[in-house]
Amino acid sequence: MYSFNIGNNYYHGTNGFSQDYNKALEYWHQAAELGYAKAYCNIGYAYSHGKGVEVEKEKARHYYDLAAIGGDTNARYNLGVNEENAGNIDRALKHFMIAVGGGHSNSLNKIKELYLNGHATKEDYTRVLRLYQEYLGEIKSVQRDKAAAAHERHRYY
Repeated sequence: MYSFNIGNNYYHGTNGFSQDYNKALEYWHQAAELGYAKAYCNIGYAYSHGKGVEVEKEKARHYYDLAAIGGDTNARYNLGVNEENAGNIDRALKHFMIAVGGGHSNSLNKIKELYLNGHATKEDYTRVLRLYQEYLGEIKSVQRDKAAAAHERHRYY
């Protein structure tokens, strides 16, 4: 998505673009309006961390919700972290589980952490391990295996 990538370039100040959070947000809004869920996640991050806008946790959550509805696993993870920080462990666990189903390994690690701390059951942890294994099975390919064998940074598992 062109406008999303331009927004990222402005955000990071890369590829000849000067760093400009406001322009990044403009381009991300364009991408989001065209249905690109990752753009909503980036907008949520900006509101969560005050990048080009004032910190507004409710707006951040709103944009994370839109991104999560669109299937963005990073947004789902961020919603889980927010719920965990608020003490809503059951809700956090649900967000993390959905993200794991989409291959989000950090969510798997969060559930492992919740399990080790007594906040998730053995069944919860077993279920997400299976979900993650199913995800890996779906994306498995000979080409990916060759790339992973040749370059450690290309691992997808």
